[in-house]
Amino acid sequence: MWAHEDMFPDCSGKVEWMRARWTSDPCYAFFGVDGTECSFLIYLSEVEWFCPPLPWRNQTAAQRASKPLPKVQAVFRSNLSHLLDLMGSGKESLIFMKKRTKRLTAQWVLAAQRLAQKLGATWRDQKQILVHIGFLTEESGDVFSPRVLKGGPLGEMVQWADILAALYVLGHGLRVTVSLKELQSNLGVPPGRGSCPLTIPLPFDLIYTDYHGLQQMKQHMGLSFKKYRCRIRVIDTFGTEPAYNHEEYATLHGYRTNWGYWNLNPKQFMTMFPHTPDNSFMGFVSEELNETEKQLIKGGKASNMAVVYGKEASIWKLQGKEKFLGILNKYMEIHGTVYYESQRPPEVPAFVKNHGLLPQPEFQQLLRKAKLFIGFGFPYEGPAPLEAIANGCIFLQSRFSPPHSSLNHEFFRGKPTSREVFSQHPYAENFIGKPHVWTVDYNNSEEFEAAIKAIMTTQVDPYLPYEYTCEGMLERIHAYIQHQDFCTAPDPAPQGAHALQSPFVLAPNATHLEWAQNASLTPGAWPPVNSLRAWLAVPGRACTDTCLDHGLICEPSFFPFLNSQDAFLKLQVPCDSTESEMNHLYPAFAQPGQECYLQKEPLLFSCAGSNTKYRRLCPCRDFRKGQVALCQGCL
Repeated sequence: MWAHEDMFPDCSGKVEWMRARWTSDPCYAFFGVDGTECSFLIYLSEVEWFCPPLPWRNQTAAQRASKPLPKVQAVFRSNLSHLLDLMGSGKESLIFMKKRTKRLTAQWVLAAQRLAQKLGATWRDQKQILVHIGFLTEESGDVFSPRVLKGGPLGEMVQWADILAALYVLGHGLRVTVSLKELQSNLGVPPGRGSCPLTIPLPFDLIYTDYHGLQQMKQHMGLSFKKYRCRIRVIDTFGTEPAYNHEEYATLHGYRTNWGYWNLNPKQFMTMFPHTPDNSFMGFVSEELNETEKQLIKGGKASNMAVVYGKEASIWKLQGKEKFLGILNKYMEIHGTVYYESQRPPEVPAFVKNHGLLPQPEFQQLLRKAKLFIGFGFPYEGPAPLEAIANGCIFLQSRFSPPHSSLNHEFFRGKPTSREVFSQHPYAENFIGKPHVWTVDYNNSEEFEAAIKAIMTTQVDPYLPYEYTCEGMLERIHAYIQHQDFCTAPDPAPQGAHALQSPFVLAPNATHLEWAQNASLTPGAWPPVNSLRAWLAVPGRACTDTCLDHGLICEPSFFPFLNSQDAFLKLQVPCDSTESEMNHLYPAFAQPGQECYLQKEPLLFSCAGSNTKYRRLCPCRDFRKGQVALCQGCL
């Protein structure tokens, strides 16, 4: 009976456990466990996989289930009415999302035609996709629905509406769930408390969810969660850095927060803006204007009209706002869109013309007239500044000094990132910048007033970065779906000193490494490895910034190629000793002591993070103009 002891080391322990605890979850009885030794062994070999298959049992059923379905080609869709049905109804948040999708339909369809031309005859696999929006389930408290009509945060819903539209337009098979019951029935969760695996092989190639949904899946999928988690994509507004994602490391080094510690591949987390390249940038879309509309807007601008960013009265409680609002009021008529029930919110000064909460089309009209869209420092990183810039406004925001982070700011506390935020909207500051975006110190009245005067005479065209257009988002999600695969085990990273000759050469000016012309490419690697350039960072600088300094993007999937003594050697770094350890800053060179450190744990490869003691070895790649998520050869 126990001949397979070495292949099934946990079998006897699991049988013991079943003897004592088989009644602890009704799901065991559902699978035929009845307290007999025989039923334990059948369950542990056929439902779970801890014991050897029993020779006298009929094996054909198990073999039949594992045959993959034939591949089907995905075809772009131009009619979105079925998607609106799929989204369901009854919640304010779903109504909001459906309205948005309807409003953008024509743009999605046009974008799909353009992308179809660009891709030509490229074969695209049709995937079966489950979208489970966890924060809308009653079990997670559905915090957003009641706030939709009161000016609460809509950024998440904007993003989810756009993700659904993009997946649907790209031609994939879609299921949408916003309740735990639907989730359980779609996954094939056995009745009980979630200890047993699923009753069926997972019928989805991909599952898009959020942190709430991830938690729900873990609770209800039993052992299957581990087996299938490589298919999950987590929509995570602010991002999750590797140091927070690796459970053991996070616990040992003080990176443990309410979120994070899932041991996923960090690229499985998908963010709203390209914060850290450790995660995948998902994004959302802003409405795009045609040339006629752009000309109309330019002609209809009121040069002295400002709109304040933010729909909740609490945003106006800012200390010292009287000073800069007083200055702004000297030059411009100030408009607000702050929600109120009966009387005007007392926080909003009398000289501000408050329109109350506006439906999207009316808000758009307001932006089309306004010259200036001004932020008070909160909310961070929402969609509105991009909409304003797309409608020809200049966005003015405050510079944060010191920068806000989880160390000094309530909002970021407990979020799985050490990112430092130097302004209200870092993407607008870094990727758009002047003349569309002005970042100034609001505490410095001279600087603030000078900016207002300059803005009044600055002419700008409506501008929308390509990555936030429908086509840009379709292109990016298409690339992710066709190329990102976290389920096939990667080639083991070369460990330390035993690594073979690395495929790099020192660049002619001896500043960095490049992929050697004659080195073989790893087939199927994405992004393609020949776009790799590697730099040694200055002490205390993160790889994210080091790559940006060279006009490139840090690419975490290239770390394994650099994780070798040979890479240091080629860069002419004098390593007196080389060690392999778990640290999210490795590979790196420690200065006093001339020690080189390699990474022992692939999940900890991280573009983010720095320490003055280390010069990090950083893998960078090029990117498509306006599409930072994709390298030039990535489509």
